[in-house]
Amino acid sequence: MRPIDITGETSTQLVRRARKIDRVLAETYPDAKAELDFDNPFECLVVTVLSAQTTDKRVNLVRPILFAAYPDPASMAAADRAHLEQIVGPLGFFRAKTESLLKLSAALVERYDGQVPARLDDLVTLPGVGRKTANVVLGNAFGLPGITVDTHFGRLARRLGWTEETDPVKVEHAIGALFSKRDWTMLSHHLIWHGRRRCHAKKPACGACPVARWCPSYGTGPTDPVEAEKLVRTEGPN
Repeated sequence: MRPIDITGETSTQLVRRARKIDRVLAETYPDAKAELDFDNPFECLVVTVLSAQTTDKRVNLVRPILFAAYPDPASMAAADRAHLEQIVGPLGFFRAKTESLLKLSAALVERYDGQVPARLDDLVTLPGVGRKTANVVLGNAFGLPGITVDTHFGRLARRLGWTEETDPVKVEHAIGALFSKRDWTMLSHHLIWHGRRRCHAKKPACGACPVARWCPSYGTGPTDPVEAEKLVRTEGPN
C-alpha cells in the first residue's frame, strides 16, 4: 500500500475523505469517550485542568479523594492550600495546579453562583481554563458540540492531511469546517483514542491502522502488519 496522494484535493474531496475516516474510526472505537472520570460539570472542569502534564489514569486515582474533601466550588475555594497540594501532589506541578483550583473555584463562586457556565466565552475567562478545557467541558459535561484540540488531535489532523495549521485555535476552526457541528465532540474522542492507541507520536502503527488507505502519512511508522500490531495499545497510556 502507498500513501494516498492528496495533491490537488478539492475542498469537497477533503470533506468526504475526512468524514469517511471519522466513520471508520467510530466503528473501530465504538466505546470512545472521555477517559477522565467525573459526575458533574464542576468535576469535569477540575479533572480536565488537573490532567495537564499527566495522564488521565493518574487524575482518576486522585479524583475520589479530592472531591470527597472538596465536592463543590465553595468548599474548594475555601480549601487549606497545604491539604489541597498534598492531594494533587502525585499529579506533578502541584503548586501551580493548586493555585489554579483555588482561583478557579473562587471565580465560580464569585461570578457564577457556584455553577459552571455552559458557554465557551464564559468558560475561557476562568483562571487556568483555555479553549481546549472549555470544549472538553462543553462536549462532555453539557452535551454541547466542542472540538478538543489536544496534542493527539492536532498531530492526527496534520498527519491525515486535514490541515497544516499548528496553532490549536486555527486547527479547531479548520477541522470544524469539515464536519457537522453535531459530530464535533465524538470526532474529538475518535481522534484522541486513535492517537493514544495506534497513531503514536514517534512510532505509529501504520500497518495496523484502519484508516491507512486514506492517510497521506502512511509509512511514517512500521507498515508490516505483525510489527505494527505490537505497537497497538488496547487502552490509553497509563
